[in-house]
Amino acid sequence: MTTVPVRMAPPAAIRSALKAYRALAVASGVALFILALEILLKYGLHQKNVLTEYWSPIHGLIYFAFAVSIANLGLKARWPLTRIVLNLLSGFVPFVPFVAERRVTASTEALLASLEGADGSSGATDRGR
Repeated sequence: MTTVPVRMAPPAAIRSALKAYRALAVASGVALFILALEILLKYGLHQKNVLTEYWSPIHGLIYFAFAVSIANLGLKARWPLTRIVLNLLSGFVPFVPFVAERRVTASTEALLASLEGADGSSGATDRGR
């Protein structure tokens, strides 16, 4: 049985996936803070309003989009499964999505720099496509 080597996605695809991930990480982090506020209002203060009625499903959709962006970036950058899972779990603790976003951005930018340096391109032509 032969194994086929899996190639990493082109730098332009990784950069695009990183952009979506960064936006959704911030949105997920903000949505998680709002969810915590909603839980406090609903269960702690026994209030019933628009926020307490509708925010949970909205937050769920935002988190789902965040999860898809993690999988997209992780597969394109060839992350191990444990890194993908840990990034998925970052969306469950307030403030952690912001920390994870900074770390993922730094490591992905370093990966892109090494990829662009290895193939001799500056990356400027890849970004325009």
